[in-house]
Amino acid sequence: MKYFGTDGFRGEAGKVLTADHAYKIGRYLGWYYSRDHRGKVVIGKDTRRSSYMLEYALVAGIIASGCDAYLLHVTTTPSVAYVARTEDFDCGVMVSASHNPFYDNGIKLISGNGQKASAALEELIEKYIDGESGELPFATGEEIGIATDYAIGRNRYIGYLISLATRSYQGKKIGLDCSNGSSFMIAKSVFDALGAKTYVVGVDPDGLNINLDCGSTHIKNLRKIVQEKGLDAGFAFDGDADRCIAVDNEGQIIDGDYILYICGRYLKKHKRLDGNHVVATVMSNFGFFRAMERAGIETEVTTVGDKYVNEAMVRHGYILGGEQSGHIIFSKHATTGDGVLTAIMLMEVIMEEKKDLHALAEGMKKFPQLLKNVAVSDKAAVMGNKKVQAEVERITEALGESGRILLRESGTEPVIRVMVEAETQDLCEQYVSDMVNLIYAEGLAD
Repeated sequence: MKYFGTDGFRGEAGKVLTADHAYKIGRYLGWYYSRDHRGKVVIGKDTRRSSYMLEYALVAGIIASGCDAYLLHVTTTPSVAYVARTEDFDCGVMVSASHNPFYDNGIKLISGNGQKASAALEELIEKYIDGESGELPFATGEEIGIATDYAIGRNRYIGYLISLATRSYQGKKIGLDCSNGSSFMIAKSVFDALGAKTYVVGVDPDGLNINLDCGSTHIKNLRKIVQEKGLDAGFAFDGDADRCIAVDNEGQIIDGDYILYICGRYLKKHKRLDGNHVVATVMSNFGFFRAMERAGIETEVTTVGDKYVNEAMVRHGYILGGEQSGHIIFSKHATTGDGVLTAIMLMEVIMEEKKDLHALAEGMKKFPQLLKNVAVSDKAAVMGNKKVQAEVERITEALGESGRILLRESGTEPVIRVMVEAETQDLCEQYVSDMVNLIYAEGLAD
């Protein structure tokens, strides 16, 4: 794929991803979904300055092709998926670059059933962008589409989240870090309605501060407020709130692996873990896999990307899966990762088991892990380099059964990710350094 990666079309706004790209995507979507009926597309965006530019360009393209556009305005990716699948929309579009800095942006396509759009549709759009499929007709007269304010859809999603909680959170003190992103108007409303006493950070977006030293990729703000205020738990989301990373009552970070472990054990205990499987990715920690084995739970392992996690879940009928990064899918309730939903599900375990989050996580011990990103121009050249592959084999043999090295291409950024897990942090640092140095020595790094 030329433009679309594992999580949509993403890159620096105005440079890699332009208003013209957005307009053409809108033109194709509008035409594609209005071939045999009046199409309906629902659109959400995050708080980046460029999100407004891309949203309006998308809308112009959609309605110019004779399709109607419904605007949720600033909202989360999972809310777009929820509205798309529950309110008879042909397609959903989210304007967001997730956890990336403000100057990046992205366009994520969601099918009418709330799943990530098919690669086949993305390929058709790419051909249109590049002028390989000819021009599309413009709608005229009464066939021109309309754009409608649809904030009510976001409100219905908030109501849905509230309805999933089985008990009041009265007496619980909860910290929320909304990353100056999409959840800043949603997360607090949900937890306030459920009776929790909430303490919030990352709720002052200005278009430039999304994910800036806050949210699920910068957890220190949330840890500080949890420890200083003596909170029961804290939850941090990323820019479009499809991720959640938690902090327990003692300040320990509860990442996606811990969340899968806690929720998987809980569902198994209550005989609700369909297939006795949890889906994870190759990036999950060794300690996670060993803890799941001890709990008698099997794991299905996929490549990185919540898209692939969801595909495995759908294929086998499993109900829980996710990534270490905090993309967690509860398929009984949602079709995508949903940060606020994940926070609610963790609270449900805390309330029903009558244990704090630290106690719930105690059965899992993570291996030391180190991940470094190496900026490169040609990811395939790195992965195909014979000396690089030989170094992977050497380190794999040296680690044996007590660790691993993983080298992979990022699906969203021009980087190679080098990850090592071992019995000590020193070993992690040694082998990551060996690999990174080789990539530079081979002239493969930027």
